[in-house]
Amino acid sequence: MAPEHDRAPQPPLLLMDGITKSFPGVRALDGVALEVLPGEVHCLLGQNGAGKSTLIKVLAGAHQPDGGTITWQGEEVSLRSPIAAMRLGIATIYQELDLVTHVSVAENVFLGHEPTSAGFVVRGREAKEETRKLLKRLGHPEIDPGTLVGNLSAAHQQIVSMARALSHDVKLIVMDEPSAALDPDEVENLFRIVADLTADGVAVVYISHRLEEIRRIGDRVTVLKDGRAVAVGLPAKTTPTKDVVALMTGRNVEYIFPERPTGAADGKVLLKAEGLAREGEFAPLDLEIRPGEIVGLAGLVGSGRSEILETIFGARKATSGRVLVEGTELKPGSVRAAVRAGLGLAPEERKAQALLMLESVTRNVSVSSMSRYATGGWLNRGAEFLAAQKAVRELSLRPDNPDVPVRTLSGGNQQKAVLARWLLRGCKVLLLDEPTRGVDVGARAELYAVIRRLADEGLGVLLVSSEVPEVLGLADRVLVLREGRVVHTAPAQELDEHRVLDLVMEGSPAT
Repeated sequence: MAPEHDRAPQPPLLLMDGITKSFPGVRALDGVALEVLPGEVHCLLGQNGAGKSTLIKVLAGAHQPDGGTITWQGEEVSLRSPIAAMRLGIATIYQELDLVTHVSVAENVFLGHEPTSAGFVVRGREAKEETRKLLKRLGHPEIDPGTLVGNLSAAHQQIVSMARALSHDVKLIVMDEPSAALDPDEVENLFRIVADLTADGVAVVYISHRLEEIRRIGDRVTVLKDGRAVAVGLPAKTTPTKDVVALMTGRNVEYIFPERPTGAADGKVLLKAEGLAREGEFAPLDLEIRPGEIVGLAGLVGSGRSEILETIFGARKATSGRVLVEGTELKPGSVRAAVRAGLGLAPEERKAQALLMLESVTRNVSVSSMSRYATGGWLNRGAEFLAAQKAVRELSLRPDNPDVPVRTLSGGNQQKAVLARWLLRGCKVLLLDEPTRGVDVGARAELYAVIRRLADEGLGVLLVSSEVPEVLGLADRVLVLREGRVVHTAPAQELDEHRVLDLVMEGSPAT
């Protein structure tokens, strides 16, 4: 990435002007403009629902605009399909990766344009060799081109998606929340990849809710709000963060976490893990959570954070140790026992693991409490609706009509729907895995307030987040993990981001 002042003036690679797009009852884009120069990182910002996804789908040929023009390398073009966009050199890597999980890495990379020889498709050694070269370029030679994509981690699937984009002669790559599933080392590798691409003249449209990334990696910024471009081409490194946030939200949002209660948590222990372990995933650990306490787990992806939450919840069976809720031991590997005891889990992949995307908010909120609204095999839908409505209003979920499909909600409100499910169930301990992933800055502040309020009302919270500032800002006490072991435990106020990163990278004697 060359800094702006080092670049000679050059004509735009891409110019989108006056782009409009409407869906039934919604004007998603209202005269949006976007200009991208060759070899620049152009950051596209906006809250969920601002129009970012619609705009990049227009650019990818997945949506047809109702109005406006698209100019590519000086010529007006019509992107009638994703294939048409790809042929021009425009590749899109979506946040929800569109990989085929039951076929190999190499088959995914060359899907639809398999290597040929003498006019015949070649599926074997040649495809794997070309894939191997691409993976090496991306800093991941350890990924086997013959491995089924479904067996890869989320981070490695992201790399495969990038390899697929690079298998074409790309001039512009759109990256939608590319760092969301990555640990700090992987993020650094992502930044290296972007720097290499832009050095070769490839432009990158980069979408992220992490504003610190924008300042570090971006050249210019376009901000969308309510389907309009409220700022176009701002300098990424010198525009104050507060100004960017104000443009996105229409108000000033301070990055201040809810105030912690004074004094240590007291009262009976809600959740206790004694010598809990899963062989090959995490070593024996002990932890306690009391009413009103938020305990954070900090560590890299693969350190055992999510596995600990899932084992406590019974989704994985411990190989040793035990879990107790209010002194009663839970049956190992039983989600039903955990839920009955008062545990609730908001998993990392809420769309795939927590939400019924085609169902209403009501059904998503009530699904863990259905027996309360059923009599003689009949469901009292009125009672179900009223209970769900009360729960969503307590969490300020928008819109507050539980009849709307949950898939129509923003990321932050979908997460609130998951929390409302456990609130309705009357849970005692919330297990939160990446609670703000894919959530914009305004909604993050709301979720932080909700989590702290629930703790203040007597719930215990066990929190996992890849963002160290989030763990330190929300948690009262932090357990730092490295390679499946707790290497440090301390009150959050005694730690800072640099100290935590030193611990997760180098390790430290357990304390």
